[in-house]
Amino acid sequence: MTPLRFSGQYPSRQYAVITATRRREESPLHFNPLTLDDIPRIMPYLEYARAHTCDFTVGGLLMWTDYFNYTYAIYNDTLYIKGVTEDDVTRPAFSLPVGRTPLQESIALLKDYCRENGCMPLVFSAVPEMYVEPLRLLGATAVTPLDDWGDYLYDAEALATLSGKKLGKKRNHVNRFMVENPGYTFEPLTPDKVEDVMRFFRDTHLPLSKPALADVEREQVIHVLEHLDRYPFEGAVLSTPTHSIVAFTLGEVIGDTLYVHIEKMNHEVNGAGETVNKLFAELMTGHHPEVRYINREEDVGDPGLRYAKESYHPASILAKYNVTMG
Repeated sequence: MTPLRFSGQYPSRQYAVITATRRREESPLHFNPLTLDDIPRIMPYLEYARAHTCDFTVGGLLMWTDYFNYTYAIYNDTLYIKGVTEDDVTRPAFSLPVGRTPLQESIALLKDYCRENGCMPLVFSAVPEMYVEPLRLLGATAVTPLDDWGDYLYDAEALATLSGKKLGKKRNHVNRFMVENPGYTFEPLTPDKVEDVMRFFRDTHLPLSKPALADVEREQVIHVLEHLDRYPFEGAVLSTPTHSIVAFTLGEVIGDTLYVHIEKMNHEVNGAGETVNKLFAELMTGHHPEVRYINREEDVGDPGLRYAKESYHPASILAKYNVTMG
């Protein structure tokens, strides 16, 4: 995996000079609310992130902007995201900056901002594991794992084919769905299907075991559907002659990874979830041959989600951390 682009991982005399200089000046970082209108502005910077975690995607940011109170600033060709820690929405935190500015300089800028705005110490949240050591070398004083927020990363070909013994049960569910539902259709989620998809979602949505997160997610799914033309998402709808829509999904491709932000199904239809999962992976790897991984995001500590995600045998679970800078 290619790391976030930054230079000068290690502390240096130049870093000390930069820090001292910044302290004598007002912070150039000015944070603004993150809205749909800002998608074209932030998208180019997300290409710098190569950690494969969903926090550096349009969906990962825009769908949760109200819950995590995200705001953003762009300075010196670098994107800065301010919000709260993923495990405590009362605690201010920042995402790891992405862009052309060396990380050590970005940290100096953020420390100055925090001193001026009363949010010291500087805390980064949802930090991918590969950046924990570089942050230690740049002065991190505390590292705390985010146990419920690791992303499930899968081999794209494995999900598209369901080949092999480990995924045999999933393959059987798909085969059963196809036998029991002759004439099923799997089509792109186009604007003319949005109204029907919204009706399906309102009628069949099952909440997570964590009500606060479930309510936010429900609102955001509806918001995405209402403004689908403004999101860089691709989606698909699975239907049968008997039940009409039985599942739909929406995802976003960045680099070599498909991020599945939304996947909903009628749990009373055998194999609907496995089938939409498999066919969407097959569709997207066909349209985007560069895709090698599929990120199906976190389980947020929900037992049902955890079981479902583990049952697909992820290639890895991408650990994340809160990191406090000294």
